[in-house]
Amino acid sequence: MRVIVFGATGGIGRSIVRQALDRGHAVTAVVRDPARLDVRHPTLRVATVRALDDADVLGPVLRGSDTVLSGVGPRGRHDGPVASTATRTILEAMQAEGVRRLVAVSAAPVGPIPDGDSLLNRRIVLPGISALLKDLYADLRAMEDAMAASGAEWTVLRPPKLVNKPLTGRYRTTIGGNVARGYTISRADVAHAMLTAVGEPATIRRAIGIAY
Repeated sequence: MRVIVFGATGGIGRSIVRQALDRGHAVTAVVRDPARLDVRHPTLRVATVRALDDADVLGPVLRGSDTVLSGVGPRGRHDGPVASTATRTILEAMQAEGVRRLVAVSAAPVGPIPDGDSLLNRRIVLPGISALLKDLYADLRAMEDAMAASGAEWTVLRPPKLVNKPLTGRYRTTIGGNVARGYTISRADVAHAMLTAVGEPATIRRAIGIAY
């Protein structure tokens, strides 16, 4: 499979690149600064794109790809509408090039509070985080809305707190909702779930909650 990864120098994006290569896929990593990508492989192509705001620029990069995976998102509270802006451009380029499959990462607070969730999550953690990072989650909601309005075969993953731990391949997922009492997930396991979702028709045009 020919995979293109946006946000390839981020924690999730880098994990997607490595795991996709390990699975035998041909990978194109889209980066702003190639020096920040410390992955080398015979089937890895690195495409330098300084800004994800021009579909005409992305078209040749996307051409011939089977699947798009995006780890693009804001790195801080004041980064602006990074995810929604980039995703709209990616979707436009995908449509022009006839690429249909897109898997992207969002965040658990964008989704509903699940039945059976803990009092800690319902009353303290999620409301507190949502208030503190309201602009960030507004950006991710706008990204999800753009995906839903598109003709793409999209899937979005909604993780809770991201941690830097090794890949386990063992986690819980909920299609169409969030995972009850789910507090953390490693970036490596989110990448694993995103790659796995590519081949699962039940995840198309659905949001997936993921957590340990």
